[in-house]
Amino acid sequence: MAARSLWAFRRRVQHLLASTAASDGRGCLHPFSTATQRTAGEDCSSEDPPDELGPSLAERALKLKAVRLEKEVQDLTVRYQRALADGENIRRRTQRCVEDAKIFGIQSFCKDLVELADILEKTTESISEETEPGDQKLSLQKIFRGLSLLEAKLKSVFAKHGLEKMTPIGDKYDPHEHELICHVPAGVGVQPGTVALVRQDGYKLHGRTIRLAQVEVAVESQRRL
Repeated sequence: MAARSLWAFRRRVQHLLASTAASDGRGCLHPFSTATQRTAGEDCSSEDPPDELGPSLAERALKLKAVRLEKEVQDLTVRYQRALADGENIRRRTQRCVEDAKIFGIQSFCKDLVELADILEKTTESISEETEPGDQKLSLQKIFRGLSLLEAKLKSVFAKHGLEKMTPIGDKYDPHEHELICHVPAGVGVQPGTVALVRQDGYKLHGRTIRLAQVEVAVESQRRL
């Protein structure tokens, strides 16, 4: 009887402990569950605003970038148009300079030739005004002096402008400088293949041949058997 009562007492104590533990577990579970839900809600609420604000910030950044790029394009366009205008102005000035060089390139040479014309004109006037019809000797003297002065001035003008007369007598025949007129037998002291006689003088301008010299070239004479 006592043993049965002790066993019943144990069963009741275990039942009470079990019910107490269950009630304690439910009481602790609800606050934790609510806190968990509240934390999850806060996390969701804290993440939702970036999702809403993110696209607006990105759009604002893209708009600012687009505005900056548009300004750069406008600036580059203006600079490109200015460069085109400057290039066109330079092209026109260069073309004008080239045309002026073609027209006035011989201005200095012509100025020197005018002095030759003055000498020739004065010589002609002095002969026609001061010479008597019967005095031919005086006329020839004036003509000779005038022509001598004219020749000296002409040589000075040629040298000033780089115009050089070629005197190829005795030089080896060069088709780039000489125009062959005929062949002549080589005489004493004349080497075959060299210039024996000049029919017309040639000229060079700053080393470039502008007129070939007309020459006769010596060749070895054929011996008679």
